[in-house]
Amino acid sequence: MKIGFVGLGNMGAPMCRNLLRQGHALRVYDLVPALVRPHSEAGCESASSAPDCAKGVDALVTMLPSSPHVRTAYGGTYGILAEVKPGTLLIDCSTIDPLTARDVAMDAKARGCPMIDAPVSGGVAGAEAGTLTFMVGGEARDFEAAKPILQCMGKNVVHCGAAGNGQVAKICNNLMLAIEMIATSEGMTLAAKLGMDPKVFASIVNTSSGRCWSSDTYNPYPGVLEGVPSSRGYSGGFAADLMLKDLTLVTDAARSARVPVLLGALAQQLYQKHSADGHGAQDFSSVILQYLKP
Repeated sequence: MKIGFVGLGNMGAPMCRNLLRQGHALRVYDLVPALVRPHSEAGCESASSAPDCAKGVDALVTMLPSSPHVRTAYGGTYGILAEVKPGTLLIDCSTIDPLTARDVAMDAKARGCPMIDAPVSGGVAGAEAGTLTFMVGGEARDFEAAKPILQCMGKNVVHCGAAGNGQVAKICNNLMLAIEMIATSEGMTLAAKLGMDPKVFASIVNTSSGRCWSSDTYNPYPGVLEGVPSSRGYSGGFAADLMLKDLTLVTDAARSARVPVLLGALAQQLYQKHSADGHGAQDFSSVILQYLKP
């Protein structure tokens, strides 16, 4: 297939490379020309804008930072939907609020273009390895049409229901993840300060009822696990600022749905403080530094 790809950042670039490796012809665009250059050298066709990237392709994938970016890229007189050919399959892999995803999908449908929202889980490592999980919202036939493309970039492709439901799955999952990471940070730090060896305590937790992904796979306490951000000064991984962004999406969505998310709101405030303290670029497990202070 000929596929357009808009957004060649930390996630978009490896996703794009995986599509290229699978034999697809790529037409690419990013606001930063330096990000386009290596893809052009690898054989991708360069576009002059996001709408230009949508011309003459069978499908268009977007991986953008936030809801306003998605609305701007797709909408307006000079947006993607003003230029795209009816029938072009649109796949937005950005993590945004469900309302924006539904609004843009409705506008795409009016233009005659099938559209799905397909946010991802798995981070940069998963994007590079082609093992991402895609949480997909949209009509079943559009999901089936997009599935072969998504399988070039990911290992798990799950249909979550109607438009916007991919975003629902993503932000609710990250709500739970953030709370679990904070709980693990509190428990690990308290146990250590009460005299417990962190590795011994972690081994107990991970065979007991406190066990979770944050404790057994991604433990935030330094020296407990090898190969995780806490073992390398919290570099790499999923940035704390990105977790803050997702928690802000959660609290906004909860407000509109009139659902209390008390722990989610506390988690959002803790990550807000963590970012203000200068840790926004570190992995989100670095939130334990809020507790490890003397």
